[in-house]
Amino acid sequence: MTQPWVSLLLTCSACLVSAPAWIFSGEVFLGVWPSRARPRRAKDTVRTAVIIPAHNESLGIAETVLHIKEQLHPADRLIVIADNCTDDTAEKALAAGAEVLERVNPNERGKGYALSYAAVELGRDPPDVVLIMDADCRVRSGDLLALSTLAHEKNRPVQAVYLMERPRSGGALSGISAFAFLVRNWVRPLGLKRLGFPCLLTGTGMAFPWQLFRDAPATHGFLVEDLLMGHELALLGAPPLLDEAIFVDSFLPEADAASFKQRRRWEHGQLSVLKSVAPRLFGAGLLRFDPGLLALALDATVPPLALLVVLELVSLVVMLGIWLLGGPIEPLLIALGTFVVLTLAVLAAWVARGRSLLTPRELLSIPGYILWKIPLYKTFVRSGAHTEWERTDRS
Repeated sequence: MTQPWVSLLLTCSACLVSAPAWIFSGEVFLGVWPSRARPRRAKDTVRTAVIIPAHNESLGIAETVLHIKEQLHPADRLIVIADNCTDDTAEKALAAGAEVLERVNPNERGKGYALSYAAVELGRDPPDVVLIMDADCRVRSGDLLALSTLAHEKNRPVQAVYLMERPRSGGALSGISAFAFLVRNWVRPLGLKRLGFPCLLTGTGMAFPWQLFRDAPATHGFLVEDLLMGHELALLGAPPLLDEAIFVDSFLPEADAASFKQRRRWEHGQLSVLKSVAPRLFGAGLLRFDPGLLALALDATVPPLALLVVLELVSLVVMLGIWLLGGPIEPLLIALGTFVVLTLAVLAAWVARGRSLLTPRELLSIPGYILWKIPLYKTFVRSGAHTEWERTDRS
């Protein structure tokens, strides 16, 4: 017979391991209900500066500049930061009608450095709102300045829904990647919003009142600068707000190697946040009695979806083995219930939001997707987060 303290220890362990899955599932079940967001109108009186950090984006920068420029008012600015470029990005952006700032410092690469460089330039003639777009993104006409208007009215950072389209030549793995991205950037933030909580910053389609952008802590050298910036601004009392009516779209890389590098950067950065920032959010939330910070802290404890599935599956197998060897059944029931709920949450997200990205047959490829991701997590455990900034191949 198992000692009571052993049963209690195993039950507590099962609860601890299952907690991220319950947080994930709760966010998803809240986020899959139909959205009732209504488009907002932009105000002509809000002066906006759109910043596009660009490193060797010659292939598509002109098209992006023209796409954004046609949505702006005469008093607005569109600035491309040609950051450590070795191609003709600057020339093409300038010819398309953007202001161009060239920055050269091979030892300091990444979006964080480019945005700090832009802040110095904007400080000479500050706008009302700074809006950040990536060089490969598109947004529906009229939405860009509506996003800026909301940031100005709320005096908070505002994040559009940022989604990745599945590449035309991509297989099932790219579809699953796009679906996981959708759950992370749309379904879960929408669940948090419906509870009145803030969201994360996801990299593009981000609008900041000028003072917040100017005073935001630097995120130089961090793999997911935007995620860190959102947490830091929340700690400063300006948590980001999701605008569920505005969507920014991009494409996943078609090449498997480029896709793996992109996922490695995102997920190593996310795991670094889990390790370093989540405790600070918890502490600040408790000290200030701030539910929003506590919600962000809990959200930060949820690992990437593939890793979450692996952890819960391992927990289930371990608890099953302990029970078969004569251990208590309660930890097994907790692990089994958690895995069932997690599976139902993923299926609910697919039914409600993801069927255009992934066919029912391709859902069967999820185990292969998880195996594809395991080397990524092994390198994190063995060597820590990948720290070298790498541009994603968009060709």
